[in-house]
Amino acid sequence: MSIPEITAVLLAAKKAKGLTFADLEKIVGRDEVWISAVFYRQASASEDEASKIISALGLEPEMVAELTDFPVKGSLDPVIPTDPLIYRFYEIMQVYGMPMKAVIHEKFGDGIMSAIDFTLDIEKEEDPKGDRVKVIMSGKFLPYKKW
Repeated sequence: MSIPEITAVLLAAKKAKGLTFADLEKIVGRDEVWISAVFYRQASASEDEASKIISALGLEPEMVAELTDFPVKGSLDPVIPTDPLIYRFYEIMQVYGMPMKAVIHEKFGDGIMSAIDFTLDIEKEEDPKGDRVKVIMSGKFLPYKKW
Protein backbone atom coordinates (compact mmCIF):
# COMPACT_ATOMS: atom_id res chain seq x y z
CA MET A 1 0.00 0.00 0.00
CA SER A 2 1.38 3.37 -0.93
CA ILE A 3 0.91 6.28 1.42
CA PRO A 4 0.84 9.99 0.61
CA GLU A 5 4.16 11.80 0.91
CA ILE A 6 2.73 14.04 3.66
CA THR A 7 1.87 10.91 5.68
CA ALA A 8 5.45 9.68 5.51
CA VAL A 9 6.70 13.11 6.69
CA LEU A 10 4.21 13.24 9.58
CA LEU A 11 4.96 9.68 10.71
CA ALA A 12 8.72 10.27 10.58
CA ALA A 13 8.39 13.45 12.64
CA LYS A 14 6.12 11.69 15.17
CA LYS A 15 8.67 8.91 15.53
CA ALA A 16 11.58 11.35 15.84
CA LYS A 17 9.75 13.20 18.63
CA GLY A 18 8.87 9.92 20.38
CA LEU A 19 5.17 10.79 20.31
CA THR A 20 2.17 8.47 20.15
CA PHE A 21 -1.24 9.25 18.72
CA ALA A 22 -2.47 9.21 22.35
CA ASP A 23 0.09 11.95 23.14
CA LEU A 24 -1.22 13.99 20.21
CA GLU A 25 -4.80 13.44 21.45
CA LYS A 26 -3.87 15.29 24.64
CA ILE A 27 -2.23 18.12 22.69
CA VAL A 28 -4.89 18.56 20.01
CA GLY A 29 -7.98 17.70 22.04
CA ARG A 30 -9.24 15.21 19.44
CA ASP A 31 -9.38 11.41 19.50
CA GLU A 32 -6.21 9.51 18.58
CA VAL A 33 -7.98 7.59 15.79
CA TRP A 34 -9.20 10.84 14.24
CA ILE A 35 -5.68 12.32 14.42
CA SER A 36 -4.33 9.19 12.72
CA ALA A 37 -6.97 9.68 10.00
CA VAL A 38 -5.61 13.21 9.48
CA PHE A 39 -2.09 11.77 9.13
CA TYR A 40 -3.30 9.33 6.48
CA ARG A 41 -5.32 12.10 4.77
CA GLN A 42 -8.68 10.50 5.48
CA ALA A 43 -9.83 13.52 7.50
CA SER A 44 -9.10 17.23 7.40
CA ALA A 45 -8.13 19.32 10.40
CA SER A 46 -9.14 22.88 11.23
CA GLU A 47 -6.36 25.43 11.07
CA ASP A 48 -6.07 25.36 14.87
CA GLU A 49 -5.93 21.54 15.01
CA ALA A 50 -3.41 21.38 12.17
CA SER A 51 -1.26 24.05 13.85
CA LYS A 52 -1.18 22.04 17.08
CA ILE A 53 -0.19 18.86 15.20
CA ILE A 54 2.51 20.56 13.13
CA SER A 55 3.88 22.41 16.17
CA ALA A 56 4.00 19.24 18.29
CA LEU A 57 5.89 17.49 15.50
CA GLY A 58 8.33 20.38 15.07
CA LEU A 59 7.47 20.78 11.38
CA GLU A 60 7.32 23.92 9.27
CA PRO A 61 4.16 26.04 9.77
CA GLU A 62 3.58 26.00 5.98
CA MET A 63 2.50 22.35 6.36
CA VAL A 64 -0.66 23.41 8.20
CA ALA A 65 -2.37 24.10 4.87
CA GLU A 66 -1.82 20.51 3.73
CA LEU A 67 -3.69 19.14 6.75
CA THR A 68 -6.63 21.49 6.23
CA ASP A 69 -7.16 20.48 2.59
CA PHE A 70 -10.14 18.27 1.80
CA PRO A 71 -9.00 14.64 1.83
CA VAL A 72 -9.67 11.91 -0.70
CA LYS A 73 -11.45 9.45 1.56
CA GLY A 74 -11.31 5.72 1.03
CA SER A 75 -8.11 6.03 -0.95
CA LEU A 76 -6.71 2.59 -0.19
CA ASP A 77 -5.56 0.62 -3.20
CA PRO A 78 -8.62 -1.00 -4.86
CA VAL A 79 -7.51 -4.57 -4.19
CA ILE A 80 -7.83 -6.96 -1.30
CA PRO A 81 -5.47 -5.52 1.34
CA THR A 82 -2.34 -7.55 2.01
CA ASP A 83 -1.29 -5.93 5.28
CA PRO A 84 -2.25 -8.60 7.84
CA LEU A 85 -3.95 -6.24 10.29
CA ILE A 86 -5.96 -4.40 7.62
CA TYR A 87 -6.78 -7.71 5.92
CA ARG A 88 -8.35 -8.98 9.16
CA PHE A 89 -10.92 -6.18 8.99
CA TYR A 90 -11.63 -7.13 5.37
CA GLU A 91 -11.96 -10.76 6.51
CA ILE A 92 -14.28 -9.73 9.35
CA MET A 93 -16.56 -8.00 6.85
CA GLN A 94 -16.42 -11.05 4.54
CA VAL A 95 -17.47 -13.35 7.39
CA TYR A 96 -19.64 -11.10 9.57
CA GLY A 97 -20.76 -8.33 7.19
CA MET A 98 -24.06 -9.95 6.18
CA PRO A 99 -24.85 -11.11 9.74
CA MET A 100 -24.15 -7.57 11.02
CA LYS A 101 -26.38 -6.15 8.29
CA ALA A 102 -29.19 -8.58 9.18
CA VAL A 103 -29.04 -7.73 12.90
CA ILE A 104 -28.90 -3.97 12.22
CA HIS A 105 -31.95 -4.25 9.93
CA GLU A 106 -33.84 -6.25 12.57
CA LYS A 107 -33.11 -3.67 15.25
CA PHE A 108 -33.38 -0.45 13.21
CA GLY A 109 -35.15 -1.20 9.92
CA ASP A 110 -33.95 -0.67 6.37
CA GLY A 111 -31.04 1.75 6.40
CA ILE A 112 -27.34 2.22 6.98
CA MET A 113 -24.89 3.28 9.67
CA SER A 114 -23.42 6.68 8.94
CA ALA A 115 -19.68 6.93 8.40
CA ILE A 116 -20.05 10.72 8.61
CA ASP A 117 -21.84 11.02 11.97
CA PHE A 118 -19.47 8.39 13.34
CA THR A 119 -16.89 7.70 16.03
CA LEU A 120 -14.29 4.96 16.27
CA ASP A 121 -12.41 4.03 19.42
CA ILE A 122 -9.70 1.44 19.91
CA GLU A 123 -9.07 0.11 23.39
CA LYS A 124 -6.66 -2.42 24.84
CA GLU A 125 -8.25 -5.07 27.07
CA GLU A 126 -5.86 -6.87 29.37
CA ASP A 127 -6.46 -10.62 29.29
CA PRO A 128 -4.35 -13.37 30.91
CA LYS A 129 -4.72 -15.45 27.71
CA GLY A 130 -3.40 -12.57 25.59
CA ASP A 131 -4.38 -8.92 25.35
CA ARG A 132 -7.41 -8.14 23.21
CA VAL A 133 -8.13 -5.35 20.74
CA LYS A 134 -11.51 -3.74 21.33
CA VAL A 135 -12.85 -1.74 18.38
CA ILE A 136 -15.92 0.38 19.09
CA MET A 137 -17.75 1.84 16.11
CA SER A 138 -20.69 4.16 16.69
CA GLY A 139 -22.57 5.64 13.76
CA LYS A 140 -25.92 7.35 13.47
CA PHE A 141 -28.59 5.17 11.88
CA LEU A 142 -29.88 6.58 8.61
CA PRO A 143 -33.11 4.99 7.38
CA TYR A 144 -33.71 4.71 3.65
CA LYS A 145 -36.31 7.19 2.48
CA LYS A 146 -39.45 6.15 0.64
CA TRP A 147 -40.84 8.40 -2.05
